Amino acid sequence: MNKKQIVIVIAVVAVMGYLYSLPVKGLIKPKDESGHSNGVMASKETSRPVTQVSVEAISASAKAAVGPALAGKIATLEDQLSKAPEGAAKLAVKKQLAQQWDDVNQPAPAAFYYLDLARKSNDFQQWLNAGNRFNDAYKFTQDTAVQPAYVANAVEAFEHARKLKPQNLDAEAGLGIAYVNGGAPSPMQGISLLLDVVKQDPANHNANINLGQFAMKSGQYDKAVIRFKTVIAQKPEVEPYFYLAESYKQLGMKKEAIEAYQKCKEMMPDPAFGQRIDQFIKELKD
Repeated sequence: MNKKQIVIVIAVVAVMGYLYSLPVKGLIKPKDESGHSNGVMASKETSRPVTQVSVEAISASAKAAVGPALAGKIATLEDQLSKAPEGAAKLAVKKQLAQQWDDVNQPAPAAFYYLDLARKSNDFQQWLNAGNRFNDAYKFTQDTAVQPAYVANAVEAFEHARKLKPQNLDAEAGLGIAYVNGGAPSPMQGISLLLDVVKQDPANHNANINLGQFAMKSGQYDKAVIRFKTVIAQKPEVEPYFYLAESYKQLGMKKEAIEAYQKCKEMMPDPAFGQRIDQFIKELKD
Protein backbone atom coordinates (compact mmCIF):
# COMPACT_ATOMS: atom_id res chain seq x y z
CA MET A 1 0.00 0.00 0.00
CA ASN A 2 1.49 3.34 -0.98
CA LYS A 3 1.86 6.48 1.11
CA LYS A 4 -1.16 8.21 -0.42
CA GLN A 5 -3.43 5.25 0.33
CA ILE A 6 -2.34 5.27 3.97
CA VAL A 7 -3.22 8.95 4.21
CA ILE A 8 -6.64 8.23 2.69
CA VAL A 9 -7.33 5.68 5.42
CA ILE A 10 -6.44 8.21 8.11
CA ALA A 11 -8.43 10.89 6.30
CA VAL A 12 -11.57 8.77 6.13
CA VAL A 13 -11.43 8.12 9.86
CA ALA A 14 -10.88 11.83 10.49
CA VAL A 15 -13.77 12.82 8.26
CA MET A 16 -16.14 10.45 10.00
CA GLY A 17 -15.19 12.08 13.28
CA TYR A 18 -15.75 15.46 11.68
CA LEU A 19 -19.19 14.49 10.40
CA TYR A 20 -20.47 13.20 13.71
CA SER A 21 -18.74 15.62 16.10
CA LEU A 22 -20.12 18.86 14.69
CA PRO A 23 -23.27 20.21 16.36
CA VAL A 24 -26.54 19.38 14.65
CA LYS A 25 -28.91 21.12 17.03
CA GLY A 26 -31.13 23.56 15.19
CA LEU A 27 -30.43 22.18 11.74
CA ILE A 28 -33.35 22.43 9.37
CA LYS A 29 -33.91 20.80 6.02
CA PRO A 30 -34.58 23.49 3.40
CA LYS A 31 -36.95 22.87 0.54
CA ASP A 32 -36.69 23.89 -3.05
CA GLU A 33 -39.49 25.64 -4.89
CA SER A 34 -41.27 22.35 -5.55
CA GLY A 35 -41.39 21.63 -1.81
CA HIS A 36 -38.86 18.78 -1.86
CA SER A 37 -35.94 18.59 0.52
CA ASN A 38 -32.56 19.10 -1.10
CA GLY A 39 -30.82 16.77 1.32
CA VAL A 40 -28.84 19.54 2.99
CA MET A 41 -29.07 21.62 6.11
CA ALA A 42 -29.20 25.18 7.28
CA SER A 43 -28.06 26.64 10.55
CA LYS A 44 -28.01 29.93 12.37
CA GLU A 45 -24.67 29.29 14.03
CA THR A 46 -22.57 32.37 14.63
CA SER A 47 -19.09 32.56 13.18
CA ARG A 48 -16.21 31.58 15.39
CA PRO A 49 -13.45 34.17 15.93
CA VAL A 50 -10.49 33.79 13.60
CA THR A 51 -7.18 33.39 15.41
CA GLN A 52 -3.84 34.07 13.78
CA VAL A 53 -2.25 30.87 12.52
CA SER A 54 1.32 30.88 11.22
CA VAL A 55 2.78 28.52 8.66
CA GLU A 56 5.67 27.92 11.07
CA ALA A 57 3.38 26.55 13.76
CA ILE A 58 1.40 24.44 11.31
CA SER A 59 4.57 23.12 9.70
CA ALA A 60 6.03 22.11 13.07
CA SER A 61 3.12 19.82 13.85
CA ALA A 62 3.02 18.49 10.28
CA LYS A 63 6.69 17.53 10.45
CA ALA A 64 5.95 15.32 13.43
CA ALA A 65 3.35 13.51 11.34
CA VAL A 66 5.59 12.75 8.35
CA GLY A 67 8.60 11.39 10.20
CA PRO A 68 12.22 12.56 10.54
CA ALA A 69 13.46 11.72 7.03
CA LEU A 70 10.78 13.70 5.19
CA ALA A 71 10.80 16.40 7.85
CA GLY A 72 14.52 16.80 7.27
CA LYS A 73 14.01 17.50 3.57
CA ILE A 74 11.42 20.13 4.38
CA ALA A 75 13.64 21.70 7.03
CA THR A 76 16.37 22.06 4.42
CA LEU A 77 13.99 23.93 2.14
CA GLU A 78 12.85 26.14 5.03
CA ASP A 79 16.47 27.02 5.70
CA GLN A 80 16.90 27.94 2.04
CA LEU A 81 13.78 30.09 2.26
CA SER A 82 15.12 32.01 5.24
CA LYS A 83 18.31 32.83 3.32
CA ALA A 84 16.78 33.54 -0.08
CA PRO A 85 16.56 37.20 -1.16
CA GLU A 86 13.14 38.76 -1.58
CA GLY A 87 11.54 38.34 -4.97
CA ALA A 88 11.73 35.53 -7.47
CA ALA A 89 14.24 33.47 -5.49
CA LYS A 90 12.11 33.37 -2.36
CA LEU A 91 8.96 32.60 -4.34
CA ALA A 92 10.72 29.71 -6.07
CA VAL A 93 11.55 28.12 -2.72
CA LYS A 94 7.98 28.64 -1.48
CA LYS A 95 6.73 26.85 -4.58
CA GLN A 96 9.05 23.94 -3.75
CA LEU A 97 7.78 23.88 -0.18
CA ALA A 98 4.16 23.85 -1.31
CA GLN A 99 4.88 20.93 -3.62
CA GLN A 100 6.87 19.08 -0.96
CA TRP A 101 4.01 19.34 1.53
CA ASP A 102 1.64 18.17 -1.22
CA ASP A 103 3.88 15.17 -1.85
CA VAL A 104 3.58 14.08 1.79
CA ASN A 105 -0.18 14.77 1.86
CA GLN A 106 -0.12 17.60 4.39
CA PRO A 107 -2.60 20.17 3.03
CA ALA A 108 -2.38 22.74 5.84
CA PRO A 109 1.23 23.92 5.40
CA ALA A 110 0.94 23.55 1.63
CA ALA A 111 -2.10 25.84 1.73
CA PHE A 112 -0.21 28.69 3.37
CA TYR A 113 2.56 28.57 0.77
CA TYR A 114 0.08 28.44 -2.11
CA LEU A 115 -1.78 31.38 -0.56
CA ASP A 116 1.39 33.43 -0.40
CA LEU A 117 2.21 32.55 -4.02
CA ALA A 118 -1.33 33.51 -5.08
CA ARG A 119 -1.21 36.84 -3.28
CA LYS A 120 2.04 37.68 -5.05
CA SER A 121 1.05 36.52 -8.54
CA ASN A 122 -2.77 36.77 -8.54
CA ASP A 123 -2.69 33.55 -10.57
CA PHE A 124 -5.93 31.58 -10.86
CA GLN A 125 -4.33 28.16 -10.35
CA GLN A 126 -2.45 29.29 -7.26
CA TRP A 127 -5.65 30.70 -5.74
CA LEU A 128 -7.41 27.43 -6.55
CA ASN A 129 -4.56 25.39 -5.06
CA ALA A 130 -4.67 27.44 -1.87
CA GLY A 131 -8.43 27.20 -1.49
CA ASN A 132 -8.55 23.46 -2.07
CA ARG A 133 -5.76 22.82 0.44
CA PHE A 134 -7.43 25.00 3.08
CA ASN A 135 -10.71 23.13 2.61
CA ASP A 136 -8.86 19.84 3.01
CA ALA A 137 -7.00 21.13 6.04
CA TYR A 138 -10.31 22.12 7.64
CA LYS A 139 -11.82 18.72 6.95
CA PHE A 140 -8.92 16.70 8.27
CA THR A 141 -8.23 18.53 11.53
CA GLN A 142 -10.02 18.23 14.85
CA ASP A 143 -8.36 21.43 16.12
CA THR A 144 -11.24 23.89 16.38
CA ALA A 145 -8.81 26.71 17.16
CA VAL A 146 -7.31 26.67 13.67
CA GLN A 147 -10.42 25.78 11.66
CA PRO A 148 -11.75 29.37 11.42
CA ALA A 149 -8.45 30.54 9.93
CA TYR A 150 -8.56 27.74 7.36
CA VAL A 151 -12.11 28.72 6.40
CA ALA A 152 -11.33 32.44 6.14
CA ASN A 153 -8.29 31.77 3.95
CA ALA A 154 -10.26 29.35 1.76
CA VAL A 155 -12.94 31.99 1.19
CA GLU A 156 -10.31 34.57 0.25
CA ALA A 157 -8.68 32.17 -2.19
CA PHE A 158 -11.84 31.02 -3.94
CA GLU A 159 -13.34 34.49 -4.14
CA HIS A 160 -10.19 35.73 -5.89
CA ALA A 161 -10.24 32.68 -8.17
CA ARG A 162 -13.84 33.37 -9.15
CA LYS A 163 -13.03 36.98 -9.96
CA LEU A 164 -10.46 35.72 -12.44
CA LYS A 165 -12.69 32.93 -13.84
CA PRO A 166 -16.33 33.52 -12.83
CA GLN A 167 -17.63 30.45 -14.66
CA ASN A 168 -15.13 27.96 -13.23
CA LEU A 169 -17.02 25.18 -11.41
CA ASP A 170 -14.03 24.07 -9.32
CA ALA A 171 -13.78 27.53 -7.78
CA GLU A 172 -17.55 27.72 -7.28
CA ALA A 173 -17.68 24.32 -5.57
CA GLY A 174 -14.71 25.15 -3.38
CA LEU A 175 -16.27 28.42 -2.29
CA GLY A 176 -19.54 26.65 -1.57
CA ILE A 177 -17.75 24.19 0.73
CA ALA A 178 -15.94 27.00 2.53
CA TYR A 179 -19.20 28.89 2.99
CA VAL A 180 -20.91 25.86 4.53
CA ASN A 181 -17.93 25.34 6.83
CA GLY A 182 -18.55 28.75 8.33
CA GLY A 183 -17.28 31.22 5.76
CA ALA A 184 -20.69 32.85 5.23
CA PRO A 185 -23.44 34.07 7.57
CA SER A 186 -25.65 31.18 6.45
CA PRO A 187 -24.47 27.76 5.24
CA MET A 188 -27.28 27.89 2.68
CA GLN A 189 -25.20 30.35 0.69
CA GLY A 190 -22.69 27.55 0.24
CA ILE A 191 -25.32 24.90 -0.42
CA SER A 192 -26.80 27.10 -3.14
CA LEU A 193 -23.41 27.30 -4.85
CA LEU A 194 -22.94 23.53 -4.67
CA LEU A 195 -26.43 22.88 -6.03
CA ASP A 196 -25.70 25.28 -8.87
CA VAL A 197 -22.54 23.32 -9.66
CA VAL A 198 -24.39 19.98 -9.88
CA LYS A 199 -27.09 21.65 -11.94
CA GLN A 200 -24.45 22.55 -14.50
CA ASP A 201 -22.41 19.37 -14.03
CA PRO A 202 -24.53 16.60 -12.44
CA ALA A 203 -21.53 14.29 -12.04
CA ASN A 204 -19.25 16.87 -10.39
CA HIS A 205 -17.12 14.93 -7.90
CA ASN A 206 -16.31 17.69 -5.42
CA ALA A 207 -19.84 19.07 -5.20
CA ASN A 208 -21.51 15.68 -4.92
CA ILE A 209 -19.24 14.21 -2.28
CA ASN A 210 -19.57 17.32 -0.12
CA LEU A 211 -23.33 17.52 -0.57
CA GLY A 212 -23.37 13.88 0.50
CA GLN A 213 -21.37 14.65 3.63
CA PHE A 214 -23.59 17.60 4.48
CA ALA A 215 -26.65 15.38 3.97
CA MET A 216 -25.17 12.88 6.45
CA LYS A 217 -24.68 15.67 8.97
CA SER A 218 -28.33 16.62 8.68
CA GLY A 219 -29.44 13.00 9.00
CA GLN A 220 -30.69 12.71 5.42
CA TYR A 221 -28.93 9.46 4.63
CA ASP A 222 -31.20 8.63 1.70
CA LYS A 223 -30.05 11.82 -0.04
CA ALA A 224 -26.45 11.04 0.92
CA VAL A 225 -26.68 7.62 -0.78
CA ILE A 226 -27.66 9.25 -4.06
CA ARG A 227 -24.72 11.66 -3.89
CA PHE A 228 -22.13 8.99 -3.10
CA LYS A 229 -23.44 6.61 -5.77
CA THR A 230 -23.06 9.44 -8.27
CA VAL A 231 -19.44 9.92 -7.22
CA ILE A 232 -18.68 6.19 -7.34
CA ALA A 233 -20.20 5.87 -10.81
CA GLN A 234 -17.56 8.29 -12.09
CA LYS A 235 -14.61 6.83 -10.18
CA PRO A 236 -14.81 4.10 -7.52
CA GLU A 237 -12.74 5.17 -4.51
CA VAL A 238 -12.44 4.18 -0.85
CA GLU A 239 -13.70 7.45 0.62
CA PRO A 240 -17.14 7.61 -1.09
CA TYR A 241 -17.61 3.86 -0.63
CA PHE A 242 -16.99 4.25 3.09
CA TYR A 243 -19.52 7.09 3.34
CA LEU A 244 -21.97 5.04 1.28
CA ALA A 245 -21.58 2.12 3.69
CA GLU A 246 -22.14 4.39 6.67
CA SER A 247 -25.23 5.90 5.07
CA TYR A 248 -26.70 2.47 4.30
CA LYS A 249 -25.97 1.41 7.88
CA GLN A 250 -27.84 4.41 9.26
CA LEU A 251 -30.78 3.57 6.98
CA GLY A 252 -30.87 0.00 8.31
CA MET A 253 -29.95 -1.39 4.91
CA LYS A 254 -27.53 -3.99 6.27
CA LYS A 255 -26.98 -6.01 3.09
CA GLU A 256 -26.09 -2.91 1.06
CA ALA A 257 -23.89 -1.58 3.87
CA ILE A 258 -21.94 -4.85 4.07
CA GLU A 259 -21.41 -4.85 0.30
CA ALA A 260 -20.09 -1.29 0.40
CA TYR A 261 -17.80 -2.07 3.34
CA GLN A 262 -16.47 -5.09 1.41
CA LYS A 263 -15.66 -2.80 -1.51
CA CYS A 264 -13.67 -0.59 0.86
CA LYS A 265 -11.71 -3.59 2.07
CA GLU A 266 -10.98 -4.76 -1.47
CA MET A 267 -9.76 -1.32 -2.52
CA MET A 268 -7.61 -0.83 0.58
CA PRO A 269 -5.57 -3.99 1.23
CA ASP A 270 -4.21 -2.81 4.57
CA PRO A 271 -4.44 -5.31 7.51
CA ALA A 272 -5.37 -2.72 10.16
CA PHE A 273 -8.01 -1.11 7.95
CA GLY A 274 -9.34 -4.54 6.97
CA GLN A 275 -9.72 -5.56 10.60
CA ARG A 276 -11.68 -2.41 11.33
CA ILE A 277 -13.97 -3.03 8.35
CA ASP A 278 -14.47 -6.63 9.51
CA GLN A 279 -15.62 -5.26 12.88
CA PHE A 280 -18.18 -3.03 11.16
CA ILE A 281 -19.46 -5.98 9.12
CA LYS A 282 -19.63 -8.25 12.18
CA GLU A 283 -21.70 -5.64 14.04
CA LEU A 284 -24.16 -5.58 11.15
CA LYS A 285 -24.44 -9.35 11.00
CA ASP A 286 -24.96 -9.82 14.76
